[in-house]
Parts: sequence; C-alpha cells; structure tokens
Amino acid sequence: MSLTETSPIAQSWAAPRSLAEHLADGRAARERTPRESLAVLPAGERDPMGILDAQDETRVPELVPIRTQRMAASAFAFYRGTAALMAADLGRSPSTDLLVGSCGDAHVANFGLYASPQRTLVFDLNDFDEAAWAPWEWDVKRLVTSIVIAGQSTSRDDAVIREAALGAVRTYARSLRAGAKRSPLKRYYDRFDALAAEEAADPETREVIAGAVKDAEKRTGKRAARKLTTTDQDGRIVFVESPPTMTHVDAEYQERVLRVFDEFRDSVSVDIRALLQKYALSDMAMRVVGVGSVGTRCFLISMQDGDGGVLLLQGKEAGSSVLIQHGGIEQPPAVARYIEEHGDGGRVVAMQRILQAVSDPFLGHVRRTPDGARRDFYVRQFHDKKGGFDTDTLDDASFRWYSLACAATLARAHGQSPDASTVAGYVGRGRVVGEAILEWSYQYAALSYADWELFRRHRNVGATA
Repeated sequence: MSLTETSPIAQSWAAPRSLAEHLADGRAARERTPRESLAVLPAGERDPMGILDAQDETRVPELVPIRTQRMAASAFAFYRGTAALMAADLGRSPSTDLLVGSCGDAHVANFGLYASPQRTLVFDLNDFDEAAWAPWEWDVKRLVTSIVIAGQSTSRDDAVIREAALGAVRTYARSLRAGAKRSPLKRYYDRFDALAAEEAADPETREVIAGAVKDAEKRTGKRAARKLTTTDQDGRIVFVESPPTMTHVDAEYQERVLRVFDEFRDSVSVDIRALLQKYALSDMAMRVVGVGSVGTRCFLISMQDGDGGVLLLQGKEAGSSVLIQHGGIEQPPAVARYIEEHGDGGRVVAMQRILQAVSDPFLGHVRRTPDGARRDFYVRQFHDKKGGFDTDTLDDASFRWYSLACAATLARAHGQSPDASTVAGYVGRGRVVGEAILEWSYQYAALSYADWELFRRHRNVGATA
C-alpha cells in the first residue's frame, strides 16, 4: 500500500458530490415540497402594524416621521420598507428548506451600478442589511413581487407585468442551471459588465443603460464631498448641516466613535489599513438614508489627507436580519458562530462579499458600541459611482430587460452557495416554479397594497409625493 493511500488526507477523503447527484437531490425535494405549493399564500392572523411599530421603537425617534412619510408615498415605497413583514409571511408559507446565501431584500430598487476595485462599473445587488441564509425562493418571491408592484405603480399593461415577472423566474432558472454546469471557480468570477450596453435587446434599452452609466460615473466621493462638506478656518473638512437629514453629533458621541474606529481599521484587509494611515478622521455627521432604513443610525465620516483630499465613508447600523428575526430561519452553525463573534455588522459585510461579484475594498465593521448601547455597524465607501435604474421612467421593453437582468444577477449570487446545484435540480426549467411564484407574487402584491392603505390610516398620513 502506498504512502498516499495511508496518509491522514487519504483516510479522511470523501469525494465531493457531483452535479448529477445535486440535481437528483433537487428533483427528489419536489416530493417533499411540490413546486405548485410555492403558490400558496399563508393563511391565519397577521399583525403587520405591530411589526412596523416594533421596528420603529429601536430607531431614532425624531426620524421616524420621515420614514413614515417616505413609506406612505406609494405602494412601492411601502413595499421597499417592509422586508420584515414579507419575511414573517414567508416564514408561514410552504418552503423548500433549500438554503442559500440570501439578500433578504432583493427588490428591484436594490440592484444597481457601482465601481469595482478596478474602477470599472458593474451591475449587482447593492443592499445586504437583511442578508443571511434562507430558502432560495424567498429572494425570488421578493424580487418578482417587486416587479409586479413596480409595474402596477406605473400603470403598465398587465400583460407587460406578467411577461416581465414570469420571464424573471425563468431567467433565474436558466441562469442558475447554466452556472451549475460551470466549475465553482468559473462561477466565482462571473460578473455583469455594465458597459456591455451593445448586448441589450433594443436601441431604447441601450439608451437607458448608457444614461444610467453616465449618471453613475458622476456620483463619486469627490463630487459628494464638494456638495456635502466645506473647509473651516483651520483647514479641516467638515460636513454642512441640513437638518433633519444631515446633522452633527455631540462631542461625547464623537469621542466614542474615535475610540472604536481602530476596530473598523482592524476589520479591513491589510492594504486598506495601510491606505487609511495616510488619512485623518476630520468630521462625522448623522445622515438619513433610504426608505426602510430611515431611523436607523447612519453616519458619514470624512477622512482627509495632508493635501486636502477627501475620502468619505458611511457607517450604518446593522440590526438582526429579518430573515432570522421575523422569518425564523435558523442559521447554519458556522454562520451563527460568525454572527456571535463579529455581530450583525460582520454578518452584513460577510454576506455582501459572498453575494457580490466584486465588493467595496473598504467594507468593514464595528462590534463595540459607540453610544453605550449594544449596536453593530458596518462601514463602506460613500457614493463610489453608485447608480441605478428608476423603474418609473423605463419604457416597457427596458422594464422587461431590467427585470431579467435582476433575475440573472440574483441567480449568480445564489450560485455561490454550496447547495445551489440542488436548487437548480428542484427548479428545473422554471415553467412550473414560474407559474407558482407568479401566482404567489400577484396575491402578495394585493396583500401589500392593503397593508399600505392600513399603514396610512394607522399612522394618519396620506399618500404624498
């Protein structure tokens, strides 16, 4: 017997499962959870306003009215702010229990453009506050329902909406299966090049892509610094206040941030640590962001080099993922241990690195609390060529293209998970799953619309622009 046959590696060797075995596992899972059951909306009592009210109890009180106004503005704005409601409802729906690394809030407004470390523009998921491990269909249902609500909010013909929504599921199925046939290493390197506009299906869509790229190229940290900062008499670059959306924090809070800033530096890669040594922290301010995120603690941090150059960072509070808190998904042991050690800021950063093709090199996190209470934060660059597509302004052909692009991107993200090939076996070509998820999404869009109307009555606010 050779040495290689008796080595510890040989003794512990177990061949990885093949693609054929994964696909077979997925097909077998259809017996446990028939694909048609994915159309079933959960029955029973719900308390949507109770969930939203409880969320607001942990937010900055003076910012809650801003969140209410933004969520009341439209059915789609409300949907964007209610990932917790949907997670709670998904937790009561039939589930495949085939877990993948999930975005947790994969609606159409959470995809977009940003700069890669090589300074090229890529298209990908761009929000990971709720990211965790969850059944693959939760992200797909969140995406497809957003297509339905966005289409209805812009008064599109129902045939257009159905085509875009059903096409998204089938594109997800095709992309996931195509990815499964490539090696894990090749899947890892896949990305959507935003500059490949010539591959779009029609001239109108090419024009939309070109316009979005042009806008994203303008949205740099340098441009943001010109708009949001000024230089004081000591040459220090400071933020310009614009209450209530941009305000400075008190001296005590600044001292606490200075104490934990080293923790952020320790969480980034060594090359970024070296780069940060060339900058000094010059100011910070609290800033209101997004729709669903309004009221969570979000800060802008200005870093200044010796010649007046500025690096803007954004530190954002990270709470528990709605997939865990409201969806009730028990995380794999290794993931649970990671969250326990690094907090929810670490969870957001880790999931972003898994799900995105390329990520911001400045991603980092802080576990210790800067204000005396236990709060986790993650940190990233601010306005690093970040851009997107406004579904309100897209023509029907571009709306369909964008829906398919989001679905293909989501499939690439899910494809990084170890059991993605099993999911591909369950989904198949997407015909049966597509019809089921389409039916579910239309039902849920109607439920979300009713929740929106209840929300406006509950908060005593009308729909405003």
